[in-house]
Amino acid sequence: MRIMDDILTIRGLTKRYKTGHEALKGIDLAVRRGEIFALLGPNGAGKTTLIGIVCGTVVASGGTVTVDGHDHARDYRAARRLIGLVPQELATDMFETVWSTVRFSRGLFGLKPDDARLEQILKSLALWEKRDAKISALSGGMKRRVLIAKALAHEPRLLFLDEPSAGVDVELRREMWRMIGQLRDEGVTIILTTHYIEEAEEMADRIGVIDRGRILLTEEKAALMARFGSTTLTVDLAEPLAAVPAGIAETDATLTEGGHRLTYVAKAEEGGVTVPQVIRALDRAGVEMKAIETHRSSLEEIFVDLVERRA
Repeated sequence: MRIMDDILTIRGLTKRYKTGHEALKGIDLAVRRGEIFALLGPNGAGKTTLIGIVCGTVVASGGTVTVDGHDHARDYRAARRLIGLVPQELATDMFETVWSTVRFSRGLFGLKPDDARLEQILKSLALWEKRDAKISALSGGMKRRVLIAKALAHEPRLLFLDEPSAGVDVELRREMWRMIGQLRDEGVTIILTTHYIEEAEEMADRIGVIDRGRILLTEEKAALMARFGSTTLTVDLAEPLAAVPAGIAETDATLTEGGHRLTYVAKAEEGGVTVPQVIRALDRAGVEMKAIETHRSSLEEIFVDLVERRA
């Protein structure tokens, strides 16, 4: 079994602008080779600044960045050569053809022309039939695919996707998720930022949450959802109850709908009474249940709760 090592290591990273605004406050972060890592945070949390520093468009105030063993400051060219960036904004030459702009992107990194490799990239992104089309003539989804092709042209091992499905429809978003999974299968490490948190829930291996320039946590997605998630139990009762039955009366279970509905939220991190225990308590009390429904919290609900708790 191969031990997964880190392709990106960030230590004590800070960024203070001339205005005095401190965008990053001592960021420590490690991203494992071959994983999909989702970096989540509200607007202004520091995501864009962090990506900018790693990708070389923003100068850090302090700290270190190491990319696959290359120090970002001392060995910038080698470090940057390993990184691809798909920006949120559709910034590219609209009057160039798809083929010429992707070919030019490869040359920017000093690589020899490799038309066979570029053909493979364009075909994998369903762009080959559009290779001679001007970018201005493409749909929004196709333009975003061109950005991905440009980022992959120099064969990076670490790919940043900043809001990759912003402004695209649901069908294309699903197709983009499939494409990102395929890139990971080919050995590319993906760092994803997104406002569509279901996107992170669908694809990510690990989750990082950043807020106000600090990393709040990094954790395996499944472990994060198990530790911070909750299950909401809703029971519709055949006859109204005047009070919560013994055995669960000490919990925060509530009665609504004139006593016809009992609701209980079981929080994993707090332990305590579980959903099955509540159902058994109702059964022991002779309560007739018409319908039972449970809802497991989504990653989005957990994320909002984490940020609000630390506000």
